[in-house]
Amino acid sequence: MAHRKVELLAVGAGPANLALAVAIEELAPELAGDTLLIERDEDVVWQRGMLLPDALSQVSFLKDLVTLRNPQSRFSFVNFLHANDRLDAFVNLGSWVPYRSEISEYLQWVADELTTVRVEYGRECVSVTALSAEDGEITGWMVTLANGDTVECRYLVVGAGRDAHVPEVFAGLPAERVIHSTQYTQRIREVNASLPHRVAVIGGAQSAAELFGQALRDLPECRPTLIMRSIGLNGYESSKFTNELYYSSFIDEFYDSAPEARRQLLNEMYRSNYGGLAPATLDALYRQFYQDRRTGGGRLGMQPMTDVRGARMDGDEVVLTLADRKTGAEREMRTDLVLLGTGFVRDMPRAVRALGDSIGLERIEVSRHYRLDLGRPASAACYLQGVNEATHGIADSLLSVLAGRSAEITLDILAHRSTTPVAIPAQARELSLAGAAA
Repeated sequence: MAHRKVELLAVGAGPANLALAVAIEELAPELAGDTLLIERDEDVVWQRGMLLPDALSQVSFLKDLVTLRNPQSRFSFVNFLHANDRLDAFVNLGSWVPYRSEISEYLQWVADELTTVRVEYGRECVSVTALSAEDGEITGWMVTLANGDTVECRYLVVGAGRDAHVPEVFAGLPAERVIHSTQYTQRIREVNASLPHRVAVIGGAQSAAELFGQALRDLPECRPTLIMRSIGLNGYESSKFTNELYYSSFIDEFYDSAPEARRQLLNEMYRSNYGGLAPATLDALYRQFYQDRRTGGGRLGMQPMTDVRGARMDGDEVVLTLADRKTGAEREMRTDLVLLGTGFVRDMPRAVRALGDSIGLERIEVSRHYRLDLGRPASAACYLQGVNEATHGIADSLLSVLAGRSAEITLDILAHRSTTPVAIPAQARELSLAGAAA
């Protein structure tokens, strides 16, 4: 088992930590050579489970990892296109939004182009130990990998994303009958495409609509039904006024707002990111339903205003208990496969909660610059990326703010290093971060 030390360890080589790696190379070259990113998979793939061929990103290509912080950076999406001889073609496409697969290619390109910060693949973080001095001061972190190797660091950055939301009602079904959107592209290959599957798609927003459309292509004999609690499918709230709340500059205003105002902002902005569909997706889906009804195919189904109250197996069938939210009447629906477009848990991920519990934190709180409040003196620090929506606004998990946030974290680490002497560790306390690498 190998052991080594680095100054900064970032868990997960997704967009957040790749943006941080670029910021460190550009703003803190003295730190870059002692910085390591670990990724549990063997490559960088954005939204791996939903990397569908025709899916588009929802944000401008200018909201890449660097441009809004440093328009002259060689790590920009425009330079990626230039390096791959696609800049003219992309300009001619006349679109602000790239394909999702193209963003994924860009992220891998950035990882490959890093010259000082190291990225290592196939490195899954399974546990973290908080190191502390005799007086209780936290002095660093000991990270254990799946192969038993350990990495000791002073600064830990967790950018592993949020937990998939799998409603409890589906917990009793066999794993092979339920596929969450985060696992779709990997697991749909296990399904026999030649069978006339009945497919229940749960959810009323973008991911559910994409699952519905993709199932028609991957399972050409299937009969899908979209089941949602809402009154129907709606487009994103995407006015230019609303979109100003996704500026990095709005984070200060949100962070300084009263708790009641934060809750109002998040509630009113819900449909700008979570509760809607992109206009092109909405239009294409309606046309599919129109054609199905026009030809009398009866293949496509939609059940709005419907709760799933139960889910069980009956022989080889999945039986869903559905409740009409208008009347309360219940009925059973028999199906073969359940696809969950139910998004992510909005609370702190299990790994982060475990970290807090291990060092006695009653709640997880971060500073304006994303540094975890450790509740005691510390010459080390931990930063949380993409899980601070409640304090930093609805854009926290999105590409929109990555360029600015990466600079803030980098500069905060530099300031912390310059003002905090390193204590000598004397004891450790272990915490579990199973599956934290993204």
